[in-house]
Amino acid sequence: MPKNQFQRMIFALLTVIVTVHAYVFYSLYVVNGNTLMSINNSDSVLSAINMQGGIYMFGRYLPIWAVIIVEFILAYCLEIFVGSPMSFKMACRVFNPRETHPVLFETAIICATVAIMCPAMSLLASVMYYPYYAGFNILTLLANWIKLVCYNLPFAFFSQLFFIQPLIRTVFKAIFIRNTENRTISENISA
Repeated sequence: MPKNQFQRMIFALLTVIVTVHAYVFYSLYVVNGNTLMSINNSDSVLSAINMQGGIYMFGRYLPIWAVIIVEFILAYCLEIFVGSPMSFKMACRVFNPRETHPVLFETAIICATVAIMCPAMSLLASVMYYPYYAGFNILTLLANWIKLVCYNLPFAFFSQLFFIQPLIRTVFKAIFIRNTENRTISENISA
């Protein structure tokens, strides 16, 4: 797994690339798909989005690619500065990384990351997708935040634990395998 800051940033980048696409798809198609299709009298979610001029964000309609870029930047910054450092510390409070089996320790990190990132990104999403046309109300914002956490937490937990993180770890190992092999060869030569 990541051994230095550069590798941690690459690992976070790979994770966020897959995660943002998965969550945008989940939010648009699974959570809001039927509503979008019924409001726009459409037979597919993508045509409904196109009919309304994009996705409602920050009080205006933006194309899907703009939504993905905004969410990607926010998720990457949050993962680098908050999610990764705090999840590692939380996992270390429960398990000693030197004495715990790596699979169990990595699972603890994944669970801690979901516990941090899901409420944080849901809060950001409730601000980004708030219905500003109706006026602002803090109680509506909080209700939307709780609703998003309830929708996103099960999806976040199961997708990260069983799909996204195993995929990212496999890709990460394939990218950095040469670095590990070269380090092992040089250690064996110097010994």
